[in-house]
Amino acid sequence: MRFGKAIVKSRVVILIIALALMVPSVLGMIFTRVNYDMLNYLPDNLDTVKGQGYLMDDFGKGAFSFIIVDGMEDKDIVELENKIKKVDHVDTVLWYADIADLSMPMDMLPSEVKDAFNSGDSTMIAVFFNTSTSADETMDAISKIREITNEHCFVSGMSAMVCDLRDLAEREEAIYVGIAVILAVAVMLIFMDSYLIPFVFLASIGMSILLNMGTNYFLGEISYITKALAAVLQLAVTMDYSIFLWHSYEEQKRIHSDHKEAMAYAINETILSVFGSSITTVAGFIALCFMSFTLGKDLGIVMAKGVVLGVLGCVTTLPAMILVLDRPLEKTTHRSIIPKTKKLASGIIKIFPVFLILFLVILYPAFYGYQQTNNEVYYNISQSLPDDMDNVIANTKLEEDFGIGTTHMVLVDSKLEAKKGYKMVEELKKVKGVKYVLGLKSLIGARIPEEMIPESVTEILKSDKWELMLINSEYKPATDNVSKQIKSLNGIIKKYDKNGLLIGEASCVQDMIDITDVDFRVVNIISIIAIFLIILVVEKSITLPIILVAVIETAIFINLGLPHYLGDSLPFIAPICISTIQLGATVDYAILMTTRYKKERSHGQDKKAAVITALSTSIPSIVVSALGLFAATFGVAVYSDVDMIGSLCMLLARGAIISMLCVILILPAMFMLFDKVIAKTTLGFLPKNREVK
Repeated sequence: MRFGKAIVKSRVVILIIALALMVPSVLGMIFTRVNYDMLNYLPDNLDTVKGQGYLMDDFGKGAFSFIIVDGMEDKDIVELENKIKKVDHVDTVLWYADIADLSMPMDMLPSEVKDAFNSGDSTMIAVFFNTSTSADETMDAISKIREITNEHCFVSGMSAMVCDLRDLAEREEAIYVGIAVILAVAVMLIFMDSYLIPFVFLASIGMSILLNMGTNYFLGEISYITKALAAVLQLAVTMDYSIFLWHSYEEQKRIHSDHKEAMAYAINETILSVFGSSITTVAGFIALCFMSFTLGKDLGIVMAKGVVLGVLGCVTTLPAMILVLDRPLEKTTHRSIIPKTKKLASGIIKIFPVFLILFLVILYPAFYGYQQTNNEVYYNISQSLPDDMDNVIANTKLEEDFGIGTTHMVLVDSKLEAKKGYKMVEELKKVKGVKYVLGLKSLIGARIPEEMIPESVTEILKSDKWELMLINSEYKPATDNVSKQIKSLNGIIKKYDKNGLLIGEASCVQDMIDITDVDFRVVNIISIIAIFLIILVVEKSITLPIILVAVIETAIFINLGLPHYLGDSLPFIAPICISTIQLGATVDYAILMTTRYKKERSHGQDKKAAVITALSTSIPSIVVSALGLFAATFGVAVYSDVDMIGSLCMLLARGAIISMLCVILILPAMFMLFDKVIAKTTLGFLPKNREVK
């Protein structure tokens, strides 16, 4: 009570402090860097990541891109090349004329070199940048190159994709929040008993969201997925806490005539009820931090922080706002449209065996679909973007005109014997799907000494420690064919140089596939164990955590199994995030009902009466909570052109409804079936000296 009274007493000061904090929060949000490159979240100890570092340190080259030019004469291409060279952070521009200008007879150059840069009316220019793939400087350089080229030029590569993704996400992010706010407010206006309170909730939650986004500045940077989803998720997940406080306050007003005293008691009640609810949600997000693919850590920290700040806002700024606006709130109250649910609850319990049978019938196909969905995810990040984006068009052009699906880079010891080097190149060329190998050994062949090549060319492909080669492949990243190709290429490279490295987008994506496959299992296990232990402590029971987790996991199986049966392919990150977020965010529904069921049984109610009371009193809160989460995410899912974001939001929206139905229909049936077992394995479940009925 002391805390509640202190908040009530300091309500004006709290609001002043909260408003003052919005200034640094907005500034922090503006100056927090956003990372749009998924490959940046790979662990530093991987060879592919180390290789990218060597490429930058020894060659001064980070990002890499191909520019395809259509129907342009050589003299115009030379002029274009000179313009590109002047763009800040462009390190090297390489095309056929740069190689053909060597002081050697033209007919001594391998024919594949000519074919590598020319196809019909199309010419290809390779561009290296002295900054990393997703660096702001690289994206600015890509934008500048696009400005100086015309509609007959196409810029491909990871950096171009990241640039397009940034532009698209920045255009859409504000709209995501707007859609989530409008739909969430609509749900609250329909189901709450006041026309004004949804907007008070929105103001309080909005402050917590701004504070969360502003404090991200201290993390250095956040991913674009985190930035796009954090506000929407925080609004959806923490809306419940505001509803809890409001309902508690209204209840206390019927007991206490003084509104300030009623609010103090309401704050105290809310802290107790929200603590158990929020801790499971936080645990779900914290579980993401155990991913080796550190995007999980990025999203997990920001969202866990958001939930904690949401709880703090719910018991500080929200009570202060409600008390300050007490009169307007009273004038705008209306009758709730939520009907009485006693008859519905009685009807569900009357046929509870039907829902137990339904549970058993859907469990296997749901689990099977869930497993298949995990095997059918896609890892090619470009696949999550609209087909009409510049980078997607350029990649399609590169594939159609030059037969290039991806480009590998090879780093081998610069002191590798020439004879071994030639043999290695010949073996690399024979690997299935390899278009050609471009390097010093392939440019000059065995007929011309390396000393004949001008230093301006050798410095592009050779440093004191490493020699660089490019391998263009017919296969796209994240395909079975490129996976086999990478394995073969690595085998050949290691045969000639045990420290040699194969790097590039396809190799990084392959590492991402291997890592996230393990991450999915690890995160699932950690989140289930963590939430199991939390429920065990909160409910003081051995069996209740098993039942609750089983019900929500079934909802997750259904949600993630549906894409398999519907023929939908999800981005790789979706199943990992959804399995933990849905568990953490919607297990609250089950805890709410379970707590009331325990309370009724401990007060002497028989099994059936206790379950009916728990179900009837919980349905309104569960429905409003689930519809709030659905509303905040469904609109974003429908609107978003970024499939990575749209898929996550659609799964969250659908997951909220499925969890709601599982808790309302299946959980009470579980209570009816296992009541005797629960009674014997739960502390304080029944009154003393009372037998199980």
